[in-house]
Amino acid sequence: MEPLTLESPVWQRWHDRWHHRFAEWQTWRRHLHRHPELAFQEEATATFVAERLRAIGLTPQTGWAKTGVVASITGTMGAGPTIALRADMDALPLEEANTFDHRSCHPGRMHACGHDGHTAMLLAAAEAIAAEPDFAGTVVFLFQPAEEGGGGARVMVEEGVLDAFAIDEIYALHNWPGLPVGTFAVHTGPVMAGTKSFDLTFRASGTHAAMPHLGADLIVAASQFVTYVQSAISRRIPPTEAAVFSVTQFHGGTAYNVLPDRVTLAGTVRAFSDATMLHIIETATHLATAIAASVGAETEWRWHDGYPPTVNDATAAENAARTAATVVGAERVLRDQPPSMGAEDFAYFLQKRPGAYLWIGNGPGEGGCVLHNSRYDFNDAILPLGAAFWWRLVRDRLASEG
Repeated sequence: MEPLTLESPVWQRWHDRWHHRFAEWQTWRRHLHRHPELAFQEEATATFVAERLRAIGLTPQTGWAKTGVVASITGTMGAGPTIALRADMDALPLEEANTFDHRSCHPGRMHACGHDGHTAMLLAAAEAIAAEPDFAGTVVFLFQPAEEGGGGARVMVEEGVLDAFAIDEIYALHNWPGLPVGTFAVHTGPVMAGTKSFDLTFRASGTHAAMPHLGADLIVAASQFVTYVQSAISRRIPPTEAAVFSVTQFHGGTAYNVLPDRVTLAGTVRAFSDATMLHIIETATHLATAIAASVGAETEWRWHDGYPPTVNDATAAENAARTAATVVGAERVLRDQPPSMGAEDFAYFLQKRPGAYLWIGNGPGEGGCVLHNSRYDFNDAILPLGAAFWWRLVRDRLASEG
């Protein structure tokens, strides 16, 4: 693995101390990539994580949210706060198109979001922190299952992990394709959107397609909703509030000459605040009801909760940005990146504790292919950088010198 060239003293110290371990950390990452597991099924991944943690002298607890792993280190410099560092472990139900040696060996599953890299980075950081525990307080390593739609963070919160380890602050890193290697993006406030999904059904009396006046044309009604909802959202939601309403499915009819008595739409809604989400839902509901009434139809909604908005605590974000600046230089810490309309279940942790969710640049090209793409691969060059950030954050937040 080619090392990054950075001028900061923190990076130079880190590189000199840990460069001999970079290749092994890469081996861990590629092993995880080769053996992806889906949400709440990360048994082999959890075993691998627990074995690595035991090898550095920690006593991991397994079984959190079924397959999660948690371990902690208390520093040698006395009492202090407790901070948690989180990595997600699950893969996606996606067929991998890559041909390199460490491609997935499980058909229909792949690490297309970099959770293999997040896990390896945190394991590397745990190794370094365990070797230099000269800080005041406790650091908790939280390896979470089921981020990809399963809500593993919510389950861990409900099981009491934050209280069990007396966690005061919590942080997470996610690789971000398109950001240059050697950079971090830190947001104050919203960083990822909240989500809901929906099923909307239009119902009325069907009729022969040659005699539309004898029934209701739900195809036309549903089509009008799909068209008009975009204008309604853009006109009813303040322009300063980001809002997405996407219809992704349209089902209706079984014959060439019959107007159906049922048409169903489905899709997703995204926003950065609960208030905006509620406004979107109210706007869409009013529009669907009005359109249905115009053709003598009725509507039925089924809403499904996704993830809440991921909102960084302002103080925690500043703490993280300062640490990142000591590692890569202030000019490489990006504070003006727009938040993403993607979703992240780290939001559940941030609802309960102050903390921050950061992006670490994964670079462009083959090694930085877009997330959730069948040709994605985590960029191993950033493994030591992410680990260095975690190591330094612990020393900054837990009052260590050096």
